Amino acid sequence: MLDDDAGEIHPLFAGAPTSTEFKKLRKRLVRETREAIEAYGMVTRGARWLVCLSGGKDSYTLLAVLHELQWRGLLPVELVACNLDQGQPGFPATVLPEFLARMGVAHRIEYQDTYSVVMDKIPAGRTYCSLCSRLRRGNLYRIAREEGCSAVVLGHHRDDILETFFMNLFHGGRLATMPPKLVNEEGDLFVLRPLAYVAEADCEKFARAMNYPIIPCDLCGSQDGLQRQQVKAILDGWEARSPGRRQVMFRALMNARPSHLLDPALFDFAGLALAAPGVAPGAASAADFMQIPPKLRHDD
Repeated sequence: MLDDDAGEIHPLFAGAPTSTEFKKLRKRLVRETREAIEAYGMVTRGARWLVCLSGGKDSYTLLAVLHELQWRGLLPVELVACNLDQGQPGFPATVLPEFLARMGVAHRIEYQDTYSVVMDKIPAGRTYCSLCSRLRRGNLYRIAREEGCSAVVLGHHRDDILETFFMNLFHGGRLATMPPKLVNEEGDLFVLRPLAYVAEADCEKFARAMNYPIIPCDLCGSQDGLQRQQVKAILDGWEARSPGRRQVMFRALMNARPSHLLDPALFDFAGLALAAPGVAPGAASAADFMQIPPKLRHDD
């Protein structure tokens, strides 16, 4: 349900373009976000979400779409926007507080100088992202607890999830990515990614069309040769040569087949057995398999 269907709109959508193209974009964002929320069971009874706002295109899109769903009665949770000012030189500290106040969005602005910590701990020439992310996440967990929130909500989209998968594949030696929903290590907070189905290009188009005050991340964005940028370039090349490739690969993450991979912790390969004549197929016990004779072992 959009503005054509009701007389009121949330302030975050005031002045939205009236073009057919933008209306389709907006409906797609709302639909895909709602689908992800429902598919991964993100809503819990009495939920209060801390919506993390960096000032980038993705977090603005997240904030707007969640408020759209809440405004239309489709998201029965309480939303609190939060920006963590990490003390980066030149950070426009007044932009987000003024924007959120103007939009009538409940919010909390927190200042923690993690920038100095990162600069002190990371040697010259190394990337800052890992430590910066850990410090930011720790502070957001603390703020969520102080605000009585049950979830920390992040603006990672489909492309972030896909890039993380390939970073783990190329550099980490594992098949893993950012899940749409997880529980933190302490077990007291959910971490949610409602934009899991949303393409980065759609976030870019939406935030620009709405003329939200974008704040770039100069800290990590100024570094060249980051692993994520390298992976993004590879995916961009694949997408250019075969449009739609990103979406196909993303769907693969939702269609895992442990029996066709190689992890014995996920699938009981040792327990596979052939069905004997007249006997129903089933898992065999370890006693059904002969041990490898010593003379055939590879280390002899």
